[in-house]
Amino acid sequence: MSDRILVIGAGLSGATVARVLAETGFTVEVQEQEEHPGGHCHTYRDTPTGVMVHAHGPHILHSDNESVWAFVDRFAVMRPYAHCVRAVTGDRTYPLPITLDTINQFFGREFDAAQAKAHLSGLARRYPTPPRNFEEQGRNLLGDALYEAFFRDYTRKQWGVAPACLPASIMRRIPVRFNKDPSYFHHARVAIPEDGYTAMIEAILEHENIKLSYGVSGTPQLSDAFRHTVYTGPIDAWFDCRFGRLGYRTLDFDVRRQTGTHQQVAQINYCDMSVPWTRVTEHKHFAPWEHHESTVYVTETSRDCEPNDIPYYPLRLAGDEPRLQRYLEAAKATVGTSFTGRLATYRYIDMDVAIAEALNAGGQIATALQSGQDPPAFFTAADDKASS
Repeated sequence: MSDRILVIGAGLSGATVARVLAETGFTVEVQEQEEHPGGHCHTYRDTPTGVMVHAHGPHILHSDNESVWAFVDRFAVMRPYAHCVRAVTGDRTYPLPITLDTINQFFGREFDAAQAKAHLSGLARRYPTPPRNFEEQGRNLLGDALYEAFFRDYTRKQWGVAPACLPASIMRRIPVRFNKDPSYFHHARVAIPEDGYTAMIEAILEHENIKLSYGVSGTPQLSDAFRHTVYTGPIDAWFDCRFGRLGYRTLDFDVRRQTGTHQQVAQINYCDMSVPWTRVTEHKHFAPWEHHESTVYVTETSRDCEPNDIPYYPLRLAGDEPRLQRYLEAAKATVGTSFTGRLATYRYIDMDVAIAEALNAGGQIATALQSGQDPPAFFTAADDKASS
């Protein structure tokens, strides 16, 4: 039997698994359908402006996981970055996430932290059971006014369904602070690769035991020539959607350029239904160590994913669950293939979780193969909606 391992997908998960296996001594072939690595983290230098653009929307690595940082620090200079976000609702602009400044501006008050916390507690909607969905979680946490202003319509635009159809775990990911810290992320370390994510992933894949093939769509048939296959694409696509297509959201990006600066922060969310896009990102803010006379800004609009679209966000609606379970069962019954990453496990996870899980997957695959065993299909609870 061949000792070669096939990894399908040269995004963050695929590259990380490939590197671990290559360093363990396995020969790894990575097949990527695009003409470059990076997956949804792909970055490129915009020719007219020189600005580094995050092709599939903003990606900021934020984590307290030291193993993740130890890994990425090997392959890129990670520059500290403070992500500041604003939200426009009702023709006014507020700091986001919800902070003490947001609360005071919204209610026209001068609360201190304790007073603001007490005020929101008094506004909180109470339910007889723990919040069961996004809307109940939002109203329970913020009260009706703040929830409706910042999250109700924005969520409808982002996910294409009523917030009550979404799991409460999505709302639990959204930070609320009773201080004036404007940084979006709470982790001790937040950073972006100095030369972009694509350069970092290229460095991860640069190993004598790794062979790269671009413009190749990996299929189950190709895996027959390999000892083991690691798949990072949509799980339903691997099985040719035999149980029906799972629900995803895709994104449309309208790229625009101008001289000077378009907005004062990297990201502005537009919360009202009267504005069709969800957010505007200005990409030169993601590299404050660079200077550019011109700028690139992008309006981002979310919609249902059609068969030929790029799937970005697994929906995880109630109607998807029976279909998903059939795919998970089929995957577990498939000897010789493992699944890792956001799309292959049909979970909404952050980059640091994807890296951590891929490191774990690579290690477990190597250990199993070296002992003559078949690696498992999954290395985490793929049906855990709350994973992040």
